[in-house]
Amino acid sequence: MNAVFTPKRFKLTATDYHRLGQAGILTENSRVELIDGELIEMAPIGARQMALVNRLTKLLVVAVGDLGVVSIQNPVALPPHSEPQPDIAILKPPFSSAAPALPEADDVMLIIEVADSTLNYDRTTKLTLYAQANVREVWIVNVPADRVETYQDPHASGYLQSKEFGVTETVSPSALPEVTLAVGDIFR
Repeated sequence: MNAVFTPKRFKLTATDYHRLGQAGILTENSRVELIDGELIEMAPIGARQMALVNRLTKLLVVAVGDLGVVSIQNPVALPPHSEPQPDIAILKPPFSSAAPALPEADDVMLIIEVADSTLNYDRTTKLTLYAQANVREVWIVNVPADRVETYQDPHASGYLQSKEFGVTETVSPSALPEVTLAVGDIFR
């Protein structure tokens, strides 16, 4: 009697992913991120998403000041099989260019995904990934609804707390309560 072979997907590690870059298979122009061991093509950046990321960047750089580092569309290492590139991450200071490695979940105070065409993907795949890695807080800027969704208290299956904020409200990261953003300013 022969055993039945069930094929399994081969998951890339972050080390494998970086080797693909070192070998020239992936370049800085490759629009992919490593999610749960698979290379995922990133959605094109639309004009409204770009405008919102730029506006949020300006607002956050001013509001956060020296309390953190505002990192734009840069990778966050979630070993061993993921290296997403959120639209914005606020990192604990002092995260500098002299750091020997990519920031990891413990270095992150807040991740922000600006979601238009990627709303469902960000709410499911990426939100679960961030929760499992113990990223303390994630915001999804829901472009179609002009709302900011906040997720806190990570758990293995997702976030235990979530709230939505509309254009007449303000929102603050839990790690930086002194930083307050008017949601309307994000979407104007």
